Amino acid sequence: MRVLEVNADFNVAVAEVSGFKKEVRLDLLDEVRVGDYVIVHAGFAIQRLSEEDAMETLRLLNEMLD
Repeated sequence: MRVLEVNADFNVAVAEVSGFKKEVRLDLLDEVRVGDYVIVHAGFAIQRLSEEDAMETLRLLNEMLD
């Protein structure tokens, strides 16, 4: 998911993938910024990805869905 907004006061972000937006917790990662790509599990951002890795992962997921 791509981070659209960060609220550091509450340690949450709004992230989006394929038009789906979700509020995610940032407790497990340091210094998440707008524009970062993250893997989200059970409402928590658990890993940061490079843009290149995120695009490849999304491509593969879309390929599986087709």
